[in-house]
Amino acid sequence: MFRYPERSLRRWTLPLAAGLGAALVLAIPVNPRLENTLNQALPSRPDPALVVVGIDDASLRDYGRPDIWPRELYAQVLRTLNSAGVRAVGLDVLLSGVSSPADAALTPLFSAPNLVLATSPGEGGEAPQPGWRSPTGVSVLNRSAGGVARSVQPFYALEGPGGDRRLVPSFAAQLARVAGADVPADTVPRLLRYVPQDELDAVTRSFRDVVNGNVRFAELQGKVVLIGLTAGGFSGLTSPDIDGSMVAGTYLQARAVSSLLSPPLVRAPLWLMAVLGGLLAAATVWLRGLWGFGAAALALLLAVLGWLVNFLLPGVSLSLAALVGVGLVALERWWQLRSLGTQDVLTGVGNRLAFTRAVEHRWHSRQERPMSLMLIDLDGLRQVNKQYGHLAGDALLRDLAGRLQKLRRRGDVVFRWGPDEFAVLLDQVGPQELPALTEHFQRNLGDLRVHDLRVRANIGAASTSDDILTPGELIEAASRSRYRMKYRRGQTDAHD
Repeated sequence: MFRYPERSLRRWTLPLAAGLGAALVLAIPVNPRLENTLNQALPSRPDPALVVVGIDDASLRDYGRPDIWPRELYAQVLRTLNSAGVRAVGLDVLLSGVSSPADAALTPLFSAPNLVLATSPGEGGEAPQPGWRSPTGVSVLNRSAGGVARSVQPFYALEGPGGDRRLVPSFAAQLARVAGADVPADTVPRLLRYVPQDELDAVTRSFRDVVNGNVRFAELQGKVVLIGLTAGGFSGLTSPDIDGSMVAGTYLQARAVSSLLSPPLVRAPLWLMAVLGGLLAAATVWLRGLWGFGAAALALLLAVLGWLVNFLLPGVSLSLAALVGVGLVALERWWQLRSLGTQDVLTGVGNRLAFTRAVEHRWHSRQERPMSLMLIDLDGLRQVNKQYGHLAGDALLRDLAGRLQKLRRRGDVVFRWGPDEFAVLLDQVGPQELPALTEHFQRNLGDLRVHDLRVRANIGAASTSDDILTPGELIEAASRSRYRMKYRRGQTDAHD
């Protein structure tokens, strides 16, 4: 059966689409904008174990600014929390500085294994005071353009007081690990799951209430407690949020701790995503039509569904892979429309317009590259159509076109010249080579049959020479040659 031009390109566009789709996913394995959008559109709840003890405006009114507080005030909070049976405590307040003689009695309290002390990046993870043995973590988050905190690393490479560079645990990761979470000791960024502010407010207790013991111990038992500044008015301790509002740094740390306590967001294996991207692009080419846009939308939907089960999919990359398939389908359509103007639909070879263009293109170089023209027609096509129908005649024409395609050499081009005529433009063939080549074609076209009817192919040929000045004269010369052959055959048949 005849294969249309658009189908003939599939063997090229299918593997090309698969390769481009896979390469696109490998080139863009992470989609931060999509992840940020999903993070904001599908917010999380804080981990059930998390409680924030906020140094709020009421605490500041009672005790003044935190930088002048005695450390005994923090010690009182720690005693209350320990009495309530908390699992772990993180003190997101920098306590480094000159110590007082009264601080010596607090050393056992600040050396508890379930207490995590925050340090600044410049301290290199050293304890705020000599003798304190509680675990420490550097209070830092990864920020993108605009200062928005988007991820946290379990460890950061920081320079210590002695100038040595070493890996220091982050405050959020250290607190999560002390609380029993399985946080790997690496520097791979973990996305901060967005938690709406009203959800964080619901798990926040006032620092003043904890100091005074005005809390229910049942609400704190077994909890992971984060202590930090939550009051407004401290411009240096607030940061822009992903929704554009300003939020206290302690709440960002709370999100980091909640993200590390909760089941991690798992990224799909890169090889698997590359295979999926290749399959999406190839399927789009195979299905054709508007299916590619549906596949692109499906990729984004899968990213949303994956997010809900803590699975990160590069939905934008997969969607673009599907659109690559759409682009290749469009390219095929363009090629098909382009080919329809110069290609014979029945046989797949060039039509008369294509022949005219080919001759005009080669005509000016005929002195350096001589060319010849064969014109082939069929005796008996009308009888085939009459006796066996036009489908049989069409099959005969396709058979002849296929044979001519096999007989042509590299550089030769086959055209359908008329209803029962074909033309073969022979590249670099002069008058000396033409007779032998014509005989070769005639010999291989001598057995054309449709059932019991034998069909005869008549071939006329001519070459460019000094006597032939235009393409029309070349065509006329080939036509005269063909008529002479038909006349000689008619005379021979009459004598027989």
